[in-house]
Amino acid sequence: MRTLVLRAIWPDMIDGWAEPGALEATPAAARLLEAGADRDDLIRLARNAAYDTAFQLLYRLTAYGRDEDAPADSPGWCLVECTPGFELTEREIGSLHEDLLSLDPSGREGEDLFT
Repeated sequence: MRTLVLRAIWPDMIDGWAEPGALEATPAAARLLEAGADRDDLIRLARNAAYDTAFQLLYRLTAYGRDEDAPADSPGWCLVECTPGFELTEREIGSLHEDLLSLDPSGREGEDLFT
């Protein structure tokens, strides 16, 4: 189940920045390219920001379970597995952020993002 939730994050949200035209579709990145910025550095920056955003979102959604700044009686949340017919199984899917690096399709576990 965890893999089903996470498997599209790398190709769609992180590595998509390396696709032709992805940087040019973002005006700020296009301006930087026109000004002579290194394409590989911009791709690495965009992929790193995408990874960090995905990691933080997964952490917030599946590790916290509540807003610590909200009143104590505020509701929390959790991600729960469901059947193909969308019936809840009551099996919680927690701490997805812990598996994000291991699902890097390159096998590098995001090493190239941090160099």
